[in-house]
Amino acid sequence: MPCSVSDSSFLVVGAQQRPIQRQRLAPLKSPVLIQITKVEPAINCLYFLLLDPLKKKFDAWTAIVRAVAVPVVPPPADSLPSPAESAEYRNQLSKTYGFRQIGEPLPDNVTLKDIIGTLPKKVFEIDDMKAWKSVLISVTSYVLGLVMISKFPWFLLPLAWAWTGTAITGFFVIGHDCAHKSFSKNKLVEDIVGTLAFLPLIYPYEPWRFKHDQHHAKTNMLSEDTAWHPVWREEFDSSPILQKAIIFGYGPFRPWMSIAHWLMWHFDTKKFRPNEVKRVKISLACVCAFMAVGWPLIVYQTGFMGWIKFWLMPWLGYHFWMSTFTMVHHTAPHIPFKHSDEWNAARAQLNGTVHCDYPRWIETLCHDINVHIPHHISSRIPSYNLRAAHQSLRDNWGKYLNEATWNWRLMKTILTVCHVYNKEQNYIPFDEIAPEESYPITFLKKVMPDNA
Repeated sequence: MPCSVSDSSFLVVGAQQRPIQRQRLAPLKSPVLIQITKVEPAINCLYFLLLDPLKKKFDAWTAIVRAVAVPVVPPPADSLPSPAESAEYRNQLSKTYGFRQIGEPLPDNVTLKDIIGTLPKKVFEIDDMKAWKSVLISVTSYVLGLVMISKFPWFLLPLAWAWTGTAITGFFVIGHDCAHKSFSKNKLVEDIVGTLAFLPLIYPYEPWRFKHDQHHAKTNMLSEDTAWHPVWREEFDSSPILQKAIIFGYGPFRPWMSIAHWLMWHFDTKKFRPNEVKRVKISLACVCAFMAVGWPLIVYQTGFMGWIKFWLMPWLGYHFWMSTFTMVHHTAPHIPFKHSDEWNAARAQLNGTVHCDYPRWIETLCHDINVHIPHHISSRIPSYNLRAAHQSLRDNWGKYLNEATWNWRLMKTILTVCHVYNKEQNYIPFDEIAPEESYPITFLKKVMPDNA
């Protein structure tokens, strides 16, 4: 509360003291002043010339005292922006993590329905011509890749494998659209195309579809999301052998860890509900048939080395993109995983998903799957409409979006920081918990470029 010189706020009251009472002073009636007022006007004028400056100095001094005496009341703590809400703080994080933009937190009162309501209706429309055009692009690029593998000299084979692995990633995206009912209006067509698209990848279509639906329903929810998930501290500390396997798996081998995910989640019928098992078994039979017929034919025509050249190496290229894409989509130090009682669907899908730009040839062969935020707002948006949907999200919700262009710093951050779950920090790196065992992580920190 403000105070003035005449207030008792200046009087210090000790523990055993009584407040000093303010006293009224009687008007000053000095004989000298009475005499001064009766002297000649010249002397009276001289008096005021001397007194006025002293009075002004006294008034200025009291004003200073008042200013110092007024206590400064800080703004309420809840009115100050939190670090996550500070634009300057988010900009610094963006540079540190390799992002173009880190979005500000979505308000609690915004729902997923609110966000979907801002999207144009046309982005949900299925266009058969565009859908089959994507099939043509994938088949053509895959055939071209096989020709490159057969014709290129040995030292150019890595380029051919990279192209072919990226091309068959497009097969996965087509099957992905079929699973989300965004490829065709005919469900039978979607089931057939989805199953066929997944066969060269040895991916059982129906088991993947069931588990992927769970990923969309519970994105970034602890213990429930079926995609990338932080390591539990209890699991990390449970066994020295398991600890080493986890460090390598979430470190240098992470770009191929989708292979482990493929094996763990899609071939065990016990992981599915009773009403799903029949369709799961049909998909598993299709995959086994492809392996039983397709692999021997490849070996018969090209030999075992031909199987490695024409199938295994492109398949490993596909899993590189499968792991990398899904990592980047939902993994960053600032993106939290939440328990079910704290989880918010709108924040998980809009704030918890990352849009990442890759070189144009990758985006074309992979049918824009990395324009990923609108896909999590509504999985019914076909892949060929994702860019229009993302532009709408930018126009209406742009300040909440996480956006990046693929770069080494982004990958380095994920591989060396995003490891063990922590409620306060989101992630704790392995080398902070077990520095001696985390030499693969320290190695990555030294050798990986830091270019953003």
